[in-house]
Amino acid sequence: MTPLAHHLCRWISLLSLALITSTFAQEPQTTLPRVKLAAGMHQIDTQVAATPEQRSTGLMHRTTMPQHEGMLFVFEAPTKQCFWMKNTLLPLDIAFVADDGTIVNIDQMKPQTLDSHCSDKPVRYVLEMNHGWFAKKGIKAGFRLTGKPFN
Repeated sequence: MTPLAHHLCRWISLLSLALITSTFAQEPQTTLPRVKLAAGMHQIDTQVAATPEQRSTGLMHRTTMPQHEGMLFVFEAPTKQCFWMKNTLLPLDIAFVADDGTIVNIDQMKPQTLDSHCSDKPVRYVLEMNHGWFAKKGIKAGFRLTGKPFN
């Protein structure tokens, strides 16, 4: 094989790897562990994002999410948490949740924006739901969620 042909094959291989990696990076997370939560009589089936990689991807690249589902972000220790919506296609509501399950604050997030949405005080848990879910259920700051993480 000539040096030029070798160089061309190597370049094609690297380009193929980059395209494959890019394609996988665009895939939504759908196989995370799940935990059931309750907001009063309302049941929530959440996917749990507990690692840095899972949390950084979150709900990015999803085009739909069932109304009774959400994503629970779990951090190692309570700190001020801030989220944005880069590469997130769904409008979401975000609840910042204390260790005992009490919602500290709720915010609405617009898709594909870099606006920062932060907890009013340090929290370990953050719950993302479809836009309007909390309001439709009458759930506000001070409401207490129940389920395994909060027992």
